[in-house]
Amino acid sequence: MSSLTTQPEWQHLKTLAESVKDNHMRDWFNTDPQRADKMQAETCGLFLDYSKNRVTDDVMSGLMSLARARNVEKQRDAMFGGQAINQTEGRAVLHTALRNLTDKPVYVDGEDVMPEVKATLDKMRTFTESVHSGEHKGYTGKAVKDIVAIGIGGSFLGPKIMTEALKPYQQKGVKVHFVANVDGCHITDVLASVDPEETLVVMSSKSFSTQETLQNTQTAKNWFLASGAAQEDIAKHFVAVSSNVKAATEFGIAEENIFPMWDWVGGRYSLWSAIGLPICLSLGFDHFHSLLKGAHAMDKHFCEAPLESNMPVIMAMLGVWYRNFFGAQSHVLLPYYHYLRGLPAYVQQLDMESNGKQVTQQGDVVDYETGPVIWGSEGTNGQHSFHQLIHQGTSLIPADFMLPLNVPNQDDTHHAMLASNCFGQTQALMQGKTFDECYADLSDTDMDDATRKAIAQHKTMPGNKPSNTLLFNSLTPEVLGSLVALYEHKVFVQGAIWQVNSFDQWGVELGKVLGNQVLDGINGDASSDNFDASTQQLIAQFQRANAQK
Repeated sequence: MSSLTTQPEWQHLKTLAESVKDNHMRDWFNTDPQRADKMQAETCGLFLDYSKNRVTDDVMSGLMSLARARNVEKQRDAMFGGQAINQTEGRAVLHTALRNLTDKPVYVDGEDVMPEVKATLDKMRTFTESVHSGEHKGYTGKAVKDIVAIGIGGSFLGPKIMTEALKPYQQKGVKVHFVANVDGCHITDVLASVDPEETLVVMSSKSFSTQETLQNTQTAKNWFLASGAAQEDIAKHFVAVSSNVKAATEFGIAEENIFPMWDWVGGRYSLWSAIGLPICLSLGFDHFHSLLKGAHAMDKHFCEAPLESNMPVIMAMLGVWYRNFFGAQSHVLLPYYHYLRGLPAYVQQLDMESNGKQVTQQGDVVDYETGPVIWGSEGTNGQHSFHQLIHQGTSLIPADFMLPLNVPNQDDTHHAMLASNCFGQTQALMQGKTFDECYADLSDTDMDDATRKAIAQHKTMPGNKPSNTLLFNSLTPEVLGSLVALYEHKVFVQGAIWQVNSFDQWGVELGKVLGNQVLDGINGDASSDNFDASTQQLIAQFQRANAQK
């Protein structure tokens, strides 16, 4: 057994889980009128109701004891202090420094990184304002109307989903198009919709060698040159976010249009850096700065609030409770707001790339479950499809519901219906519907008793399905920054409990290496002996299908 599972705090939670597994939340609400008041937290514009969880006061106390025993606070302070907590790569983890809006220095290897962070923000502001004002012009003297943002992974998801979520704040006159997929259909469709004389391409790749991003950028370059532009005109239409200045300048990008990246920022945490340039170009720098402000406020709360009232810690430990003591394999995110529909995909990468690990930081294979499958969709669409499984399926699936209390251009009828569905789903998941209630509902039918009992059995819902509800007055840039940082810190806390390195991604790296090797095989630059029989067969079929082209 591992050091985690033998800890007294872990064993105590196992005992508590056994003692409450047959209890129903419906009964807890009936016997404790103060339950909802006690199990809530509020900070940074977010209100969390976690009363619809299969926990008691003793369970919450036990979860916080486990957090302390696993040195969550100490590990948190090490991250904010610039220590190299990404041990496998020997790196600090300082996405929080990117939104450090104080004068406090942040040191990495004895050097304060804040002057460079602030200089990059100033550069982003200046460039964004030059595009929006029309000062930055293309090679024919026309202002920029379209931005094609090319990246993949965190370099794509973060900027895309943040700009979608903040659609009411988007600037008029400039439209941002995001491209990630190496499938040529995507980049072809986007380029067909824009004018090269009025288009700016933002390429985001730390190494300037990411296969998909580089190929899409090369395709954009070929398209641009084919329109009649010259090589020297690239400097006015292409910018890069990269640490490889040499490769970017050789591509044709002007050095003053290269924005820096640092190895202490992981891709899935990079939207706060110059990777967020497309956010600036879409929303304006002031709104991007508000994103940083909201995230910084959540950082402050995470560092200062006691564990018992610390929102990221509460959500993280509830996740540990279900993953490790109830066998929950997945966790669903349900934003009841159309513009926030992309958040589940963002948190999916954040969580699964961070904690989808099977080895501890000490190199031991775990004997407990780590990161769950993260998935989700916008409400109310899911109610007409996969909510069925959550209500009556055999799997326990904890859920996070999210709802803004007000929306732009609000239609009160629509919004009241949206809220009623959100709140009604959390109530139905918690309460369920008993056989007796379902049987009584059929009293006015002409069914015989046997049929009535059979139908009532099919309609019965056990309830006792856990959920959190996150409310916010409206989804401003600042609130969105707090919300994203909340999930970042939740993931960090769970990684600290499981003692995995939440900041490397060797599985992703292997996929990149193998993809490059297979591409060599397809192009005839690698021996078939490098591949297993199945892969050889697939390559051969692809080569035959494309031999005549």
